[in-house]
Amino acid sequence: MFEVTVEAGFSSGHYLRNYQGKCENPHGHNYKVFVTLIGDALDETGLLLDFKLLKQVLRPVVDYLDHRMINDLRPFDEINPSAENIARYFYLQTRQQLVEMTGGRVRIKDATVYETDTSFARYYE
Repeated sequence: MFEVTVEAGFSSGHYLRNYQGKCENPHGHNYKVFVTLIGDALDETGLLLDFKLLKQVLRPVVDYLDHRMINDLRPFDEINPSAENIARYFYLQTRQQLVEMTGGRVRIKDATVYETDTSFARYYE
């Protein structure tokens, strides 16, 4: 099995609904996102997926959230923009694009979102 990971970053604001504490107030983070792909077959070049292509897959998702109040954006206008939910969002968005791009040869293993240097959430299926 082969595995590749890329990192992306963005800065956004959010607040947690139905939460008591500081995080119920609007605040911001400099998020880091790590997306890991897996597959058992390489392409004709010997790559699972070119890092450049994976970064292109992540770019629209990152751009959608960057320098925005996440609570104002779908689907986070209905679900809490917790690190857990943001990780799931990256996972689902990446999975959809990979199916179209590779026909299922490459799958997403997980998406990890760091809110701070020492706190992160990971989503996988």
